[in-house]
Amino acid sequence: MRISKRTFLLFTLNLLDAVLTIYWVRHGFATEGNQLMAGLLDMGNAPFLTVKIMVGAFAAIVLSRWGDRKIAQYGLTITLAIYLGLMAVHFFTGLSAFGYISNNFLGEVTKWSQSLFC
Repeated sequence: MRISKRTFLLFTLNLLDAVLTIYWVRHGFATEGNQLMAGLLDMGNAPFLTVKIMVGAFAAIVLSRWGDRKIAQYGLTITLAIYLGLMAVHFFTGLSAFGYISNNFLGEVTKWSQSLFC
């Protein structure tokens, strides 16, 4: 996949993450884990969304300028993997929110995942 397509995918995932986060938090299904972004979300949806879009746009500009460098390609790959993981979290949050899986199951998955990274 060319760098511009991957950059567009990153920006799209960033935007989708922002919209889903607003939805889950406002409906009481989740909390924002990033304290800085949680503060912005407490101020309102617009400040939160504005900063998320600005961060995504900044990343796209940097990648369009220096995306041909190996470190940028590695960084983009790692960031895409992280965002795909976040989309999995949003997916399971949605399944839980709409009653397709139990909160107990999510608790067990959380414990299991934390044991992998700690």
